[in-house]
Amino acid sequence: MKRDYYDSPKPGKIMQLLWKAAGSDAYILKRSTYNDQVKYACLGGIVTATGFMATLAGGYAMYTIFEPKGSALDDTTNIPTALMACVFGLIWGLIIFNIDRFIVAATGKGDGTEAITWKEFTGSIPRIIMGLIIAITISKPMEIRMFKSEIDAELHSAQLEKRKEYEEKTKVNYDERFELIDKDLAKLENQRHELLDRLTDIESQYAQEVRIVRPGPKAAALKSLMESLARKLEDFDQNNKPELNRLITEKLKLQKELDVELSKNEEVAGKLNGLLERIHLAHKVAGTWISLFITLLFIVIELTPIFFKMMLIKSPYDYMSDNVSELLKADEGIQIKYDYYKDKQGQERNLIINHKANQKIDEKMSLIKAQTELSDFIIEKWKDKEKKSIDNNLDDYISEG
Repeated sequence: MKRDYYDSPKPGKIMQLLWKAAGSDAYILKRSTYNDQVKYACLGGIVTATGFMATLAGGYAMYTIFEPKGSALDDTTNIPTALMACVFGLIWGLIIFNIDRFIVAATGKGDGTEAITWKEFTGSIPRIIMGLIIAITISKPMEIRMFKSEIDAELHSAQLEKRKEYEEKTKVNYDERFELIDKDLAKLENQRHELLDRLTDIESQYAQEVRIVRPGPKAAALKSLMESLARKLEDFDQNNKPELNRLITEKLKLQKELDVELSKNEEVAGKLNGLLERIHLAHKVAGTWISLFITLLFIVIELTPIFFKMMLIKSPYDYMSDNVSELLKADEGIQIKYDYYKDKQGQERNLIINHKANQKIDEKMSLIKAQTELSDFIIEKWKDKEKKSIDNNLDDYISEG
């Protein structure tokens, strides 16, 4: 808008988009000072930046939650999960952007001075609380992304410890069952060894006897005993073969079960690679103060527009905005008498008069009144007509009982 004393700068497309992000009125800002235009563009820039960071944080958090679990050192990107995370991150960023836009737009101009009064602060507490929640929500995923390398190293170490612990617990659970089978196998083996040792001893004695030129009765007795022990050993093997096979099969089966369980150790350790564990490790890696500093940084970014608006000194934009508001109310027949009366608690209240609404009400009341008068007139005329009809035809209205 051109004036003799001041020519308002013509804003660019980007500046106008930032005005929209700040929830400000572009029509008025185009006619305002460059100082006002920059202030509200900066407000919109903060809101836009918050929405952008929320998009990144939401997308990364979603990918961390739903990515295939495995070794922390595996940097392979899962494309389907990444696409889903991008879509969610965009939606989440738009949600935060609109919430921030509402918070900034709904925050009033305060008392028009740089000082933040207690009344202004208490009135902004709900918006400050919402801003704190949003800031913390954004800061945590960003924090774990900042320290990803250190977190991956710590997480890999924790996964190895988890795998080792799982293996030890699994083996302990199977040791007792292996011990029972080995005990039965050892019993059979000891019994066979006893027979085999006796047979070997007799064979040795028989071998010494047959070295004599003419073996005597002792050699014949040893041969008979040797043959008897051989038959017993054969019978023992034959009779205990099913039990031996059963024990061996059961042990092999149990070993396969153990191998299957141990093969799950990597999967179990991979389950440790989640968002909660990464947040926990981020606090451990970064330390309390660094983690707190990062969170406070995002809180400052999130709450700056709220406090900034409370600190703004009234400028031409504010006065023109008030003027347009009053003109619109006047154009629509709305009158406000400020601090017109006190309520029961003694608080000053404004009297709001809607002249157009009152005009409609008066018109409706007049119409209803006129309709009532016409109805009454019609009824009176009808009564007069009926009276004349009765006078002229009285017999028609009298019935003999």
